[in-house]
Amino acid sequence: MENSTEVTEFIFVGITDEPELQLPLFFIFTLIYLITLFGNLGMIVLILVDSHLHTPMYLFLSNLSLADLCYSTDVTPKMMSQLLIGSNVISYNACATQLFLLALFLTVENFLLAAMAFDRYAAVCKPLHYATIMTTDMCEYLIIGCYILSVLTASIHTGNIFSLSFCRSNVINHFFCDGPPVLALSCSDIHRSELVLFIFVGINVIFSNVVILVSYLFIFITILRMHSSEGHQKAFSTCASHLTTISIFYGTGIFMYLESNSSHSMGSDKMASIFYAIIIPMLNPLVYSLRNKEVKSAFKRTVGKAKSSIGLIFLHV
Repeated sequence: MENSTEVTEFIFVGITDEPELQLPLFFIFTLIYLITLFGNLGMIVLILVDSHLHTPMYLFLSNLSLADLCYSTDVTPKMMSQLLIGSNVISYNACATQLFLLALFLTVENFLLAAMAFDRYAAVCKPLHYATIMTTDMCEYLIIGCYILSVLTASIHTGNIFSLSFCRSNVINHFFCDGPPVLALSCSDIHRSELVLFIFVGINVIFSNVVILVSYLFIFITILRMHSSEGHQKAFSTCASHLTTISIFYGTGIFMYLESNSSHSMGSDKMASIFYAIIIPMLNPLVYSLRNKEVKSAFKRTVGKAKSSIGLIFLHV
């Protein structure tokens, strides 16, 4: 790390240098962040307070909401300050921290989606044995494993980049500290670092996708063997929200990490980054609330209890 001390701070180029766009973009991203904040916090609180949602699937979902909230908060407030007051400077240590937290919670989400796919497999393919397969201990082990692997991956990812020497420009052609744009500033040989980045991200994504694909292959085979349309509908409704989340998450951003640095288009990278770091954390709670009958029912019960409690308070007063 001693070779990295030439640069003590970095400067973001930001999303746009057009002054007339900065204020409208600030209001748009502020609205998105507020929806993300209340949506994910609301999902976490709803799962905690409603006993009907104390199931493995919603335990995973509460951690998914936590991951969405954390990596959105890691990126969005700093970007909003860039748009509002032109605060484009970030210290070397803060940049490393931002990169670590982003890698941590994106990797957590990646592994959680795989754990949720296994849970859906158990629910559809092994319904009679679901309670013995997805025990509380099993769920805790899976979640703890997601976080341990993610901390390890984020540590290696961050150490791999910030062990390089930065002695040229300190201007990051991005709006937050992400791997490829920070690597582009190094005056060291970055080929080994790119290889490490490619291998670790590739292994994580491939492992999770194999678990998801195998789980849904068995789910699809099980659905084909069902003879009732009611069984088909129930199986599809069980998996619909998760499949939507998977499609959104893996449909964006991956190419940014799996391509070599020389082939990057920073304009397209910024668009992909906006989507996976800002838009996706807003969409996930909407997907699970708008398309999930159990969440809708839990919300109605919680609101009803809240109204009853408020009514009793007023009666006593």
